[in-house]
Amino acid sequence: MHPDYQWLTMFTTSLSAVCLLACAMPTTGSAASGEISKKSFGKMPDGTPVDLYTLRNRHGVEAKVSNYGGIVVSIKVPDRNGELGDVVLGYDNLDGYLKENPFFGAMVGRYGNRIANAKFTLNGKEYKLAANNGPNSLHGGLKGFDKMVWQGKSLATPEGPALELSYVSKDGEEGFPGNLSVAAVYSLTDDNGLKLEYTATTDKETIVNLTQHSYFNLAGKGDVLKHEVMINADKFTPTDKTLIPTGELRPVTGTPFDFRKPTAIGARINLDDEQLKLGAGYDQNWVIDKAPGKLGLMARVYEPTTGRILEVLSTEPGLQFYTGNHLGGKIAGKGGWVYKARDAFCMEPEHFPDSPNHPEFPSVVLKPGQEFHNTIIYRFSVK
Repeated sequence: MHPDYQWLTMFTTSLSAVCLLACAMPTTGSAASGEISKKSFGKMPDGTPVDLYTLRNRHGVEAKVSNYGGIVVSIKVPDRNGELGDVVLGYDNLDGYLKENPFFGAMVGRYGNRIANAKFTLNGKEYKLAANNGPNSLHGGLKGFDKMVWQGKSLATPEGPALELSYVSKDGEEGFPGNLSVAAVYSLTDDNGLKLEYTATTDKETIVNLTQHSYFNLAGKGDVLKHEVMINADKFTPTDKTLIPTGELRPVTGTPFDFRKPTAIGARINLDDEQLKLGAGYDQNWVIDKAPGKLGLMARVYEPTTGRILEVLSTEPGLQFYTGNHLGGKIAGKGGWVYKARDAFCMEPEHFPDSPNHPEFPSVVLKPGQEFHNTIIYRFSVK
């Protein structure tokens, strides 16, 4: 752990931050444990119905999740004045997600991020995948988990209202081996966290890397260049020109990738740096400084105008930090907002990109009798 985290003293009393957030909350009259409701979100082209679930905790914080792609459609949290605002990008209706979706809010799998040359070898057998990102496979292929209709089930848990989504990915789907049974539980906790728990089992040895791909903007509008980011990492994985890791774990010291102290996204994003040019901004994986498999703090983001804070926690070893570099001003999203480059950022807790082709990276292999597990928490407060 890097010794100089002086800024963390701003947050040493997390209890105070939670108290401040709770005090700013509007009252809703909902039960102390929160509530979950369901309504129609439309239909797929083949007529399959799609639902939209609304989770609301006892403070009035709200998350809407669709069983199409496990998409987080909205997250409404208060600013320092108690005004609720949506902090994720997306669309107002299902049609938007069906027509053009750069993974807004999506559940990503079987393999989040890139696999080089759209192939990998497992037990001596080569598996070919769809090349949907230049020469590489990205986020599960042409029809990954983000484009499937999942089975939904409302739950009442001790932590708050929850939605369980389940899906069975058949052997050979998108080129991956094994029948993979997946469950994703979305909970909205009383400490204003959207908690996601992913589990999976297989009947044949396979690879799995599940993550979440929400595009955040804590101001609720405009670009994110003034958002102040801390990433708990001493190293990152530099890439080649197709954004595939070279295998090096490069120290962040002296680079634009050093976010061990809170730094505005815009402070160094346009520097003359090879890695920034390759990604057209930030689009790299950070090697998080924590024990493997243990839930820990990955990142914290502060937006000074609204006072909103986002903390990202996970059990995963890596964090892909992406600054919406390819939004391009061609997508009209919620309320007609035309999303431009750097109008949002993504923080995707996951295993490292192209891990199946890098035996030196933490393994993504899942065997029969084992269970894949990834917990992600996006926790909100204000300052």
